[in-house]
Amino acid sequence: MPANQTTTGSLLTALCPDLRATLTRIGYDADTLLTALGEDVHAALGRSEPVPVRRAARALGELGTLIRLLLLGDALPEREVSAALAPVDVERALAAGLLTRDGDEIRAALDLRPLDAGAGNRWILSDLDDSMRRRTLTEDHVLGVGHASLSLLRATPTRPVGTVLDLGTGCGVQAVHAAPYARSVTATDVNPRALWLAEATAALNDLDIELLEGSWFEPVAGRRFDQVVANPPFVVGPARIEHTYRDSGLALDGASELVISRAPDLLAPGGTAAMLSAWVHVDGEDWRHRVSSWLPAHGVDAWVVQRDVADPALYVGTWLRDAGLDPRDPAAQERAERWLDAFAAAGVEGIGFGFVYLRAIDGPTELLAEDLTHGFDDPLGAEASAYFERSAWLRAAAADEGLAWSTRFAVDPATALERVFLPGPEGWDERVARLHRGDGPRWQHEVDGTTISLVAGMRSDGLPLYELVELLALAHGYEDVTPELAADALAVVAGLVRHGLIRPVPSAG
Repeated sequence: MPANQTTTGSLLTALCPDLRATLTRIGYDADTLLTALGEDVHAALGRSEPVPVRRAARALGELGTLIRLLLLGDALPEREVSAALAPVDVERALAAGLLTRDGDEIRAALDLRPLDAGAGNRWILSDLDDSMRRRTLTEDHVLGVGHASLSLLRATPTRPVGTVLDLGTGCGVQAVHAAPYARSVTATDVNPRALWLAEATAALNDLDIELLEGSWFEPVAGRRFDQVVANPPFVVGPARIEHTYRDSGLALDGASELVISRAPDLLAPGGTAAMLSAWVHVDGEDWRHRVSSWLPAHGVDAWVVQRDVADPALYVGTWLRDAGLDPRDPAAQERAERWLDAFAAAGVEGIGFGFVYLRAIDGPTELLAEDLTHGFDDPLGAEASAYFERSAWLRAAAADEGLAWSTRFAVDPATALERVFLPGPEGWDERVARLHRGDGPRWQHEVDGTTISLVAGMRSDGLPLYELVELLALAHGYEDVTPELAADALAVVAGLVRHGLIRPVPSAG
């Protein structure tokens, strides 16, 4: 057993089998909560509006008691809590740190909420936030399932793999999410309190997760994993640590640089990583170049998706509120001044946020960094897996040009051709034509008439690419395929394949 293996066997972990029995008996799970509360009241819960939830909970018996106790943070009579928690003994729950006394009543000392991220119900333990009661968060606060965690859950590929590393596990939500598709899961964190809660979360869900304490990559030095997931303390700002769940102690986007640059060392051959990251937009510098400079020159296929770009003032205000601070308070204003001064000194014009996907390859590093800031609700996890498959095919085609020319292509069923016309002096004038995906990230490519004709001829039982391009050459008055037409056709096909608008048809042989 490694020296830093965490095996606390805490009172909270020991309580979990009985607690699981309680939650199962009452139906304290994601589906039952939605059904019992109804969509409107459940939405109010998500908006941090306790009154509608409390009114509905009063009619839900013991389930309502747990909703008020664990989700709203209400103080309740001990007799009522004891009945709802059976077979959990209240005194044991108090000693374990799950509950606390408030005069003659009982309150929750921890947040315990159900979550279904696509693999069935899970229960997640974390510290109480300020969603229902005003609180100032402590430095070792362990965040629950926030917007960032949910984004990463939806953006993580879930194809079966052998080993998964959750780097900086926090409450353990990513590790718990990985358990159904991984043979084994390892989770690390520098915060002992986070590991205390992650251990209990794993026990509550009857999962076996290896937990290691240590900073960044130290706990897993020399090890390799089939998949790495990371929601690191990526908040961009001065070099300080006010809250370990978000602050790294590294200036600006140093945390993202560290994780992106070192994560390839953790990947087994063909292994992948899915990470949340942030990067600064600096005057005169392309953010893509900044992120690309963090990658090694060899061994990585990287796909970087920028989902949002925030103004510095908006960014600072958002994270002040995240810590339970009111931006109108003098102390918060002083903190904001220092934060914005650091941005100004570094020439920061904006802060980008998004997902970084890596795959270990045997070859020169490749990078596609692009914006996906339009409205998009579908998860990116499956898309990332498909992206790396398409990217691998394109590498093979680049190494053997004959592969592309001899391949038949099919248009994805979700691909549509869109033509935009605007009024002109002689009627409608076509201004732009686009091929766009109707599913997934809904990528769009502006195309000309030649590309439209090329794609129109693509069928799984049709002609290979070279014969289609020969027909185009003849239609344009050429006796043979010119080098320019050939290069253009290969470039167009590569772009459309990369974004999944067309796909190579496997050879029957």
